[in-house]
Amino acid sequence: MKHFKLDIDKDGVALITFDSPERSMNVLSQDVITEIQEWVTKISEDETVKGAVITSSKAAFCAGANLEELGGQFGAVFGEMQKDEQAAKRKLFDMVFRLNAVFRALETCGKPVAAAINGLALGGGFELALACHARFAANDDPKLRLGFPEVMVGLLPGAGGTQRVPRMIGLMNAAPLLLQAKNIKAEEAVGMGLVNAAVPGDELIDAAKAWVLENPKAKQPWDADRFKFPGGNPWSPQGFPMFAGAPAMVRKESYGNYPAMPNILRAVYEGSQVPMDAALRIESRYFCELILNPKTQNMIRSLFISKQAIDKGGARPASQKPGAINKVGVIGAGFMGAGVAYVSAMAGIEVVLIDRDQESADKGKALSETEQAKRVKRGKQTQEKMDAILARITPTTDYSLLSDVDLIVEAVFENSELKASITKMAEDVIPKTAVFGSNTSTIPITDLAQASSRPENFIGIHFFSPVHKMALVEIIKGKETSEYAISRALDFATRIKKTPIVVEDTRGFYANRCVMRYINEGYNMLSEGVKPALIEQGTRMAGMPVGPLSLQDEVAIDLGYKILQQTKSDLGNQYEAGKMDPIITAMIEKYDRKGRKNGKGFYDYNGREKSLWPELGQFAVDGVLEDQPSAAEVKDRILYAQAIEAARTMAEGIIADPREADLGSIFGWGFAPYTGGAISFIDMTGIAAFVKRADELRDTYGDQFEVPALLRDMAKSNETLYGRFGKKAA
Repeated sequence: MKHFKLDIDKDGVALITFDSPERSMNVLSQDVITEIQEWVTKISEDETVKGAVITSSKAAFCAGANLEELGGQFGAVFGEMQKDEQAAKRKLFDMVFRLNAVFRALETCGKPVAAAINGLALGGGFELALACHARFAANDDPKLRLGFPEVMVGLLPGAGGTQRVPRMIGLMNAAPLLLQAKNIKAEEAVGMGLVNAAVPGDELIDAAKAWVLENPKAKQPWDADRFKFPGGNPWSPQGFPMFAGAPAMVRKESYGNYPAMPNILRAVYEGSQVPMDAALRIESRYFCELILNPKTQNMIRSLFISKQAIDKGGARPASQKPGAINKVGVIGAGFMGAGVAYVSAMAGIEVVLIDRDQESADKGKALSETEQAKRVKRGKQTQEKMDAILARITPTTDYSLLSDVDLIVEAVFENSELKASITKMAEDVIPKTAVFGSNTSTIPITDLAQASSRPENFIGIHFFSPVHKMALVEIIKGKETSEYAISRALDFATRIKKTPIVVEDTRGFYANRCVMRYINEGYNMLSEGVKPALIEQGTRMAGMPVGPLSLQDEVAIDLGYKILQQTKSDLGNQYEAGKMDPIITAMIEKYDRKGRKNGKGFYDYNGREKSLWPELGQFAVDGVLEDQPSAAEVKDRILYAQAIEAARTMAEGIIADPREADLGSIFGWGFAPYTGGAISFIDMTGIAAFVKRADELRDTYGDQFEVPALLRDMAKSNETLYGRFGKKAA
């Protein structure tokens, strides 16, 4: 076998070692499933085999299914739908059910099988372990995690997870694992009843083998006579409350936007009332239903396939090869600069953290000290590792320490003159091969590069706040930025485990152009008299993580005010005031309401608690509307305002790859993940239908809903944005 090695010891216990070649992690591909079928048959039919232990020779047990391969297979079936829909659906079910059938054969093979779990076992990897009769997990591996991430990409556990977990630990206890993608450690899994024992890694296989020899007639509990669900069946007084309340709880969390959640509940509910063989078919049926849902298809494409490709440097120019970033200079030790220093040190990079005085530089390093101390306290980090990370950060005022850096990140506030002076000071010292990156939010990189003596090595590296929590980095090309500089910026982004997208230069770049449309639409509705609570809640119902008013508070109203002043200065007579101008000006100049940072903005803050400022009605120009719009109308305004701007950036060539546009929208500002991103949202709606609805919104609310000519042209020919621009994603 290619993916497994089988050794039978003197006691007749087969050790099956999972080790897929040319992969850093084992995954469940079609070839792997075929080989599992082979060794299941072997241990079942070979009388010399008394039982088996399955483990991995890699650092992790199994990372789950190969979604990229499955996506290609499903795509072929989708292509057959128009010819014979029912035949295509039967073929899809057979493909999906295959893994369930193989795992069912494993647990009914007539021999005891135990899993020796080293490292993480997620999704189908965890389901493989659950199909064994016993499980042993390494308690000394800090990276070991067990769980089901499927719901995060719009799927459900499709290899028995929705059926075995409730039968092991009860319906109520299974819900967080299945619905919330909760990961658990070895000891927690033992306490829940999902793992038999947690032992040191070097004792794993011996413990599993001992169990196999001690349990020659092992079978799964649900295959035994008179099996009862722990905690009660769904129709019992104990089990009924979960299904009485769970749909409402799911609706509250997801607003009905994520089809995987209700399908998980249905699979669990229906499957728990029938024998296991029928239950697994129910699970596969609901899995197929999700696969056919455009939302799921978009989520898999964006959140898994596209993200993997982009995270590996998929945007790197063809002329360049990956390089190493070992030392960086961060100029500006405020919240953004401190965050860049922290994630860099966490990635093993040496950091010179510069500010105007030593006190400010030291304060910047303190962020890393605080965050690391939290990790140590929670047991996620050792004191030794914390000390090593902090030792990599040198807070200073001395620019000469930048003499051997590979890259600079300038992270001072939005002022062109200040950034220009810092550029000159740094370039007097740094090596010729070093790349200078500005973390500007809105100022065009080409304008900032005028202060550089080598604009070919000048680039934008735009982080999102807070840096240590936000996944996206925008790499912005100036007019003279070289492919070498782009590649070095990508080296840095991938080293610190961020998702990088490459965009052309324009005011606001890609993410901020779109996010400002989002925030502005909140201002527009506030100005028109829509109640603030409806603006915020309607936005959450649309799938956004926070409302536009809340988001403005988080990024700081005074920052928006500074950007407004800088934009007015830069554009001069060409600047056109919008509905936000008087609101944001009054919030700062009249009320000193800067947002969460000073405890008052569109919300009033009391620790973690917050409530909308009661005086917001004053910003309704003609008073608060007596007849408020529907939540659906608010949802459309919020989503369309952002998506139109995303399409506009593609039409202008600011961003060329729809994969990057989608990832940027989700990870940059939280565009409704269930859509797959702003571009996928347009394609899923259908461009003709999207343009029609946008025109209705434009006629009612204003020119912010005017679509670019590109979409009108594409609507006539029934094209999609991925079809026209997604050649790289094919």
